[in-house]
This record gives sequence, C-alpha cells and structure tokens, in this order.
Amino acid sequence: MLCPFVHTYSNHVKRMHLEPFFLAVCLTQPGAQLHVELAFPKSVTAEPFTGRVFVIATKTASKGTPAGLNWFNPQPAFAQDVVKWMPDTPLKFEPKFAHPKAWETMATEKYYLQAILDRDLGGMNFNNSAGNAYSQPVLYDPDHPPIEPIKLVMDQVIPVRKFEEKGSVKYVEIESKLLSAFHKKPMMLRAAVVLPKSFADAPAKKYPVIYEIPGFGGNHYGAFGAEARNATDVAGVEMLYVVLDPSCWLGHHVFADSDNNGPYGKALAEELIPHLEAKFRAVGSPAARFVTGRSSGGWSSLWLQVAYPDFFGGTWSTAPDPVDFRDFQRVNIYDPKQNLFTDEKGESRPLARAGGKVLLRYKPFNDMEVVMGRGGQLFSFEAVFSPRGKDGKPMPLWNRTTGVIDRDVAKAWERYDIRLVLQRNWKTLGPKLAGKLHVYMGAEDTFYLDGATRLLGDSLKDRGSDAVVEIFPGRNHGNLLDAALRKRIAQEMADAFGKLKL
Repeated sequence: MLCPFVHTYSNHVKRMHLEPFFLAVCLTQPGAQLHVELAFPKSVTAEPFTGRVFVIATKTASKGTPAGLNWFNPQPAFAQDVVKWMPDTPLKFEPKFAHPKAWETMATEKYYLQAILDRDLGGMNFNNSAGNAYSQPVLYDPDHPPIEPIKLVMDQVIPVRKFEEKGSVKYVEIESKLLSAFHKKPMMLRAAVVLPKSFADAPAKKYPVIYEIPGFGGNHYGAFGAEARNATDVAGVEMLYVVLDPSCWLGHHVFADSDNNGPYGKALAEELIPHLEAKFRAVGSPAARFVTGRSSGGWSSLWLQVAYPDFFGGTWSTAPDPVDFRDFQRVNIYDPKQNLFTDEKGESRPLARAGGKVLLRYKPFNDMEVVMGRGGQLFSFEAVFSPRGKDGKPMPLWNRTTGVIDRDVAKAWERYDIRLVLQRNWKTLGPKLAGKLHVYMGAEDTFYLDGATRLLGDSLKDRGSDAVVEIFPGRNHGNLLDAALRKRIAQEMADAFGKLKL
C-alpha cells in the first residue's frame, strides 16, 4: 500500500525531484517493512533448489561464515522454505519462521543482514555445514533506508574442513557399512587419536584406550585439547586417548542405535573401535577399554557402558544429559498432566540457570530450534529417542506450539531411559556392571540435569549397586570438570586397569 504521505504530495515531490526522500521517510514510519531480495548463482548449484533459506541479523558484521545462533542471547533469525528455486533468479524473502522477533519489526533497527542457503548435505548446522552458501553481510540502517530491496547474493560456499594431523594427534576416518546400508549412501565414522609419548619408540607395546565422546557441538577436533593437557598420561599409566566425532545431520547421535540416526552404537563397537585398536596397538580387551564424556557425551558414555556391558571396562560420565526421564530437565515426560512449556502453576518452565537466575526457558528455546529446522539440542534428543514418523522425520515428543507431550512418543522413549533400562534388566546387567559405573554431577547444574542424576543414584542404591553417583555441591555444568576431577578420574581409570587387566 502506498504511504498516505507520499500519495498526498506525490505530484509536488516529482516536480521537486525529492520523491526518494519522502519514500525513505515512509519506510521508517510505523508499519514499515524491511524488503530483502535473495539470489544464488549457478556456481553454487546449477540445479533448482528446494529447502530452507535463512537471513540472520547481527549488530556487527560477521567475518567469513555466519555465526551460529547464540543460545542465551539469540540474534534475530528468519527462515523461508522454497521449492525448485532457480539459480540467478531473485526471490523476495518472506519468512515463515522467526525468532526472537517478528520480521515485521526489523525495519526500525540497524542490523547487518546475511543470508544462508542450507543445501542440507549432511552437516549438523545450517550456518557452517560444508557446501552451504552464504552472502556477504549487508548493513541496513533505518536512518538511511534503501529505496530498492536489499540484495543478498549467496555466492560464498563453505568448504569442507580438512583435519590436519599435528604432533601426536592422528586422524582416522572409515566408511561404516552398517550406517551406509541404513542411510543408503556412504556414511563415515571419524575419530582423532592422541598417541602416548612412548608409542614410536616401543613398537611392541600395547596400550589401554580411553574413548571420549564430546558434548553437543563438539567433535574429534577436541583431541588437540586432550594432547595439550597430556591426557595420555593417566596417573602414570600410558593410554591411547581417542576423541570420537558424535555430530550428525540431526545433531548429536550419542552413539545410540536409533530409528532416525541409524546404528551408531553398533557401528562404533563393531567397526570403528576394532579398526582403531588394530591400527594403534591397543590391548584390545574390555578391561583395557574405558569411555568418558561430558553433557551429551556424558549421557553417551553411560549409555555405551550400559548397552555394551561386556565391551567396555568402565565409564566416567560427567554432567550427563537426562538419565531418568521422570526428570527430563525438570519435566516428567511420563506424567500426562505435564507440559513441556509450562509447569503445574501455568508458569513458563526454565531450561537453564546461573547463580539462581533463569537464563533460558523452554518455549523460546523451542522457537529458536523451529527456525533452525534441524541440528538443535532439544530436537537432537528426538532424533535419538523417538520413532521415525510416516513423514520420515523423528516423531515429536511435544507439540511445538502448545508444549503438550505425546503420550505414545513418551512411551517409546522408555527404551533410552537409562535408569529404567537398568531397573528392568538389573538381574542381567548388575553383575556385568560391577565396579564400572561412575557418574559425576554438579548440584547446581546449569541445565537442571542434577535432578535426573539424583534419581538414577537412588535407583542404583536401591538395587544394591556399587555404582558411584556423586553430586558436587556448588558446581554447575561449566565448572564441574576441573583439574582436580580430571586427576581423580585419571587415577580411578588407572586403578581400574590395574585391577582388571589380564
């Protein structure tokens, strides 16, 4: 609709050659909208594009690939799904998805705008997955609004990141026949190995192995950090230190076999670990095979020990994701009266905290992940725990608008409820897990994960288990795993190897 101000004076404006000034004023009036036009060249892809395209707004111009969305202070993000969009063809950006503010409000503030074409080639994040295209950031200033639409041309392609071996860190990548058969395309397993100092000079020596699963967003590049802290010296016992890559298209697969991600646990145990242990002279017995991790990696390390009790010699899990779904970050998903977004009083549920202050809440975090489409932390849980729906996607545990929990999906999640799995199978699992379970959690975990860990500890105690489930007063998600706890874990691993080795 033409601005009334311009309509009234249009003839005078044209004669005075001042019409652009009045149009600019009109654009900054209440109700004005930001007009953006997108395009991508044939050099990105010559084929018509079907998928999701994004525009991210930031206060400072990004250098290179766009930054991912900040959990605690998310920058405005907008997304539009397109079908058979041809290269070199302008597209008016009309986003259906937006967070944390509506597209209609964007004309009043100064932002750098950057567009991203998510080609969805298998990477976890839309903003930095190899093969995706992005534009250079363009400044929008409401004090000097453009007359023409802002043109964002997505002509920059994110390259494949190549792992460069340095020092004692070695790279391993193999194709998984199991995962390739499941996904009907080649699928790779990756890891980085930190070699002990004596490795080159002792060709006949064999080593026990520590397998670390990084947390959400982490990958095998964490091996360089492990090398820097001399992680292969485990309380005087030299060990191979292997950092696994748990990232996948839908987030973090936690090395659990699932209907959506595929048989990652089986692929690890039957394909990657045998390959690694043969290549790097591992002892090759369960007594010399330890698993550890923090956060999502903490859940994964505990799951692997429970799912493969005869394969690993012990787990040291720190700040694991929910290990008892009666307290899924303060939500009992089995209780038909509970809602993911609101508590019993109808108040908005918190999702993260610090120093007694709420930092995140479920509904806004959910809304951010709706814009992302895939690769988010909450949606990553569904990719692992949920059945596959008729549409080929993970069945949602909760309604994205109302927060209502699907009772059938919650029931299906029981097979990944670690406390429940242990409880139901304790007669068989108990003897196999003796001396192998170690779980450490901060009493003030940032993401409210301590509640589930407490429930797991109570359940194991009731079973008569010797599992160590320890809650550290005053610790949160970020400061739990300090130098002292690392030293303690190293000593416990060394002691376990000393007791169990053949």
